[in-house]
Amino acid sequence: MAARILVDTGAILALLDDSDDWHVPCTAVLPSLPLPLLTSEAVLSELFHLMDRERLEKDRAWDFFRKGVIAIAIIENSELNGLEKLMRQYKDRPMDFADATLIHLANRESISVIFTVDQNDFAAYRIGPRARFQLLPAEKP
Repeated sequence: MAARILVDTGAILALLDDSDDWHVPCTAVLPSLPLPLLTSEAVLSELFHLMDRERLEKDRAWDFFRKGVIAIAIIENSELNGLEKLMRQYKDRPMDFADATLIHLANRESISVIFTVDQNDFAAYRIGPRARFQLLPAEKP
């Protein structure tokens, strides 16, 4: 089954850390989501970097990947120009590389739903010229 929902770093961290303000809304919505959730290698890198800083349990994160909760989409070198274009387009925010990979994947894979706690930025980002993301969880802490 092809992934229908993207997942961002903050949502994964919130799922893993029960002291996170977003933990309850994220854990509440997860069981209703079709799996796997799709993410990028950049999000994975950001996740493990932040977990090191926050001393979260890495084994729990690895379980998400082993159990098929989250799948990694590969972005080829030939697609990097598109990421650069996105980052230039949103230079007023500014957009980080991990976010650019998710927007790129949304366009490439025709996905309009994102599981994220970074709701202000993803509310501003567009898929294609005009489409907005559906943001999950809908309930904010």
